[in-house]
Amino acid sequence: MPRHWLRVGIALVVVLVLHVLAAFWLMRNRDAFTPPEPADVPVQIELLKPRPIERQPAPPAPKPVEQPAAPAPAAPQAAAPKPAPAPEPVLTSTQTAEHGEPPAAASAASGVPGASGAQTASAAGAASAATPGPATNGVKFAAPPSGDLQYDTFYNGMQNMIGTIRWRTDGRTYDLSVSMPVPFVGPFTYRSEGRIDAFGVAPDRYVEKRGKRPEDIAIFNREIRQVVFTRTPNNAPLPDGVQDRFSMLMQLSGLVRGNPAAYKPGVTQQFFVIDNNSGETWPITVIGDEQVQTQTGIIGARHFMRLPRRDGDTRRIDMWLAPSLGWLPARLVQSEPNGAQIELLWHGRLAAPGAPSDAEPAGGATPAPAGAPTPDASAAPATESAQPEPAATVQPPAQPAAPPAPSPVTPPVTQ
Repeated sequence: MPRHWLRVGIALVVVLVLHVLAAFWLMRNRDAFTPPEPADVPVQIELLKPRPIERQPAPPAPKPVEQPAAPAPAAPQAAAPKPAPAPEPVLTSTQTAEHGEPPAAASAASGVPGASGAQTASAAGAASAATPGPATNGVKFAAPPSGDLQYDTFYNGMQNMIGTIRWRTDGRTYDLSVSMPVPFVGPFTYRSEGRIDAFGVAPDRYVEKRGKRPEDIAIFNREIRQVVFTRTPNNAPLPDGVQDRFSMLMQLSGLVRGNPAAYKPGVTQQFFVIDNNSGETWPITVIGDEQVQTQTGIIGARHFMRLPRRDGDTRRIDMWLAPSLGWLPARLVQSEPNGAQIELLWHGRLAAPGAPSDAEPAGGATPAPAGAPTPDASAAPATESAQPEPAATVQPPAQPAAPPAPSPVTPPVTQ
């Protein structure tokens, strides 16, 4: 019995110490990362609605360089017997005999074998080349550069695991995924896929998954100009410039990147935003330039806030976009009506997508051991060309013996 009570006492002390340490850690984190204070919203000075973006004309396609076709190797022909000289015709009339066009002229008219094919291919390539499109007027827009961004995540002031924002674009299409770990619930993941169209970022598909709940999907059907949901049978309209919850963030970033001076305190940009079951207008206003304290230092950023969407709307979203990060977010905070808060705070950037690294070279090739000589890429073709595979030798047909020369100084007759 004494041993049993000793074990119980030790266990109680350990639990008490852990609770005290957790309380100190929680207090320290709450002091370091406080929720955003009520913002002093400036007076609205301008209301911006979705408009087409400005596009520069595509550069003209380079002119294809015509290269002379390589002459085809002559096929070996069987030796033909030398025809006997025809007897000279006897003229029975004073009229000159008509001569047809010599074969050399016909050959010259048809051209070198393969040249017409090369010209046709060049003409087809030039015709199929994209012609530069006309420039379009509109708002300035520059899509954010691709990148993998890491954020410290907080739920009600308690720090959790690292969250990520992964953004990919080639200037025509995009892929955006966001992952935020939430304790006792599971990760919240969001994905948006689409294109870059005349209005900027244009989602085609939005997927939202919260914890262990099933996915909610929104499909942007641009043929019928409706958004279809898996969560509800109701559809939502699909106006020009429509966004989902997270493509809106990249659209705002692209607009600010295109013209930072246009987004001054008091300027409000409207977005029609699709959620997992409906759509509504989000008014995003500029609060001003502020300093964001992160674990890696202080970052200057421009503070944007979503204004109430309707009377009684107490859900709040704050965004800080940093010019030093390419106007990507340095901090994101969503405040729920029940007081819960989810925060993403800049942690760092992962390696640029597509960039080769020492651990995994581009293309999936295994890295060479340290100190091993690097093969010269140009050496292999040179070696192959230096020692080509010997081709079959074609012996020329035997020529008839020439008559004996009448004199040693007479030059040989050329056949």
